[in-house]
Amino acid sequence: MDLPLTIRDAAAGLRDHSYTSTELTTAMLAKSKELNPTLGAFIAFTEEGALKAAADADANFASGVDKSPLQGIPLAVKDIIATADAPTTANSLVLAPEWGDGIDAAVVEKLRAAGAAITGKLVLNEFATGQPDPAKPFPMPQNPWDLPRSASGSSSGTGIAVSAGMVLGGLGTDTGGSTRGPSSFNGISGIKQTFGRVSKYGCVPLGYSLDHINPMARSAYDCALILQVIAGYDPRDPTTIDVPVPDYIAALTGSVAGVRIGIPTTYFFDAPELDAEVKASVMAAIETLKAAGATVVDVPIPYLAEAKDANTIIMAGESGAYHRPDVGTKFDDYGRFTVQSVTRGNLYSASDYVQAQRFRSYFKKAVAAAMAPIDVLITPTSTTTATLREEMMADPNRQLTARSFTGVWNLTGLPAMAIPTGMSSAALPMPMSMQIIGKPFAEEMVLNVADAYQRMTAHHLNVPPIAAAVAV
Repeated sequence: MDLPLTIRDAAAGLRDHSYTSTELTTAMLAKSKELNPTLGAFIAFTEEGALKAAADADANFASGVDKSPLQGIPLAVKDIIATADAPTTANSLVLAPEWGDGIDAAVVEKLRAAGAAITGKLVLNEFATGQPDPAKPFPMPQNPWDLPRSASGSSSGTGIAVSAGMVLGGLGTDTGGSTRGPSSFNGISGIKQTFGRVSKYGCVPLGYSLDHINPMARSAYDCALILQVIAGYDPRDPTTIDVPVPDYIAALTGSVAGVRIGIPTTYFFDAPELDAEVKASVMAAIETLKAAGATVVDVPIPYLAEAKDANTIIMAGESGAYHRPDVGTKFDDYGRFTVQSVTRGNLYSASDYVQAQRFRSYFKKAVAAAMAPIDVLITPTSTTTATLREEMMADPNRQLTARSFTGVWNLTGLPAMAIPTGMSSAALPMPMSMQIIGKPFAEEMVLNVADAYQRMTAHHLNVPPIAAAVAV
């Protein structure tokens, strides 16, 4: 069958009886199994549960029951998020085998209640940090646009699976950019919503005060569909905030007329390491939005370099606290890159952590003041297109000193979304991406700007040749 590219199209096909959920889920599982030995996106398939959910969706459609736009849609989740029908490994030999046994994470509960068919657990960087270690018995994630290049991390499996059409959407997590990086490198859309909007109950932590669980899909519209389901207060997660969840789909007007866009030129657009073609693609996207009625002004954001360092210190401290018991007893079970990452927190003092948190409070106020006159900021998502994996493995500490366009928004907790802006001119073209940042709990504005741009362009519909060649 001809597989739909988006959740939106698949939902329409299910409702006009072009195919059943069982047919759609079976076909996507077949495609996933054919591509997975090459791409390394899935750790485990949950075929039985997915086909049961698909059959239930078909029965519901037949009887006139329509739970949500996700009813009957094949999705998958990062293997740091608990599912009752499969082990959770965090891509590691370290995590206790019984961790999360028999429970669904809050977000998985909500996806199942909405009628989604969850087809499996997706690869990640071990414990959502470090680099993948080929010496460990887990699939190595491969970028579907060019296999030797990085699929980014840590939600690499979700980025690969969505880009290659193995699923129509999925869940990633983001502590310093781990949803937006894979979205950028794999040419898809992914939103890190406001901290506290989505429950993290049932998810292995990396940085307690920085972690987010996020939607990743081909389009902003599809991300809105997933976020609509998973958002909301959960008393089991004390970091969730009890605020109303807006109607994200109703907010997608297709118009940016009057939207005020801020461009933080300093640090983002004047970075020496920013690839000229990536910069040009983002500037062209801004001009597209401007031509559609948005206003664009330069908005300086202070202390961005310091904010990147503060995010690094806080993540290291919180990760080190979580892993401290296991590092002492299971040191050799960690991947060689991960163990460096999770022990780094021991190099910072308690006063370093406190000072980083003090700076964080100040920085959040400074960003709020800078953003007061505008609706969203726009920046590149990454400084370059996907880098060669060998280069990253040869210098695993490069992220400590490299400029980050994503982690500062974890520090503030603001919503930030990555969407494609085109393909590079390389012999093997690679996706390029921009980031849209909004005010607290204003995901609807971020999603509307992203969706409006995607109605005017088709970059998000690009499919890697390796995926397009698979017939099911």
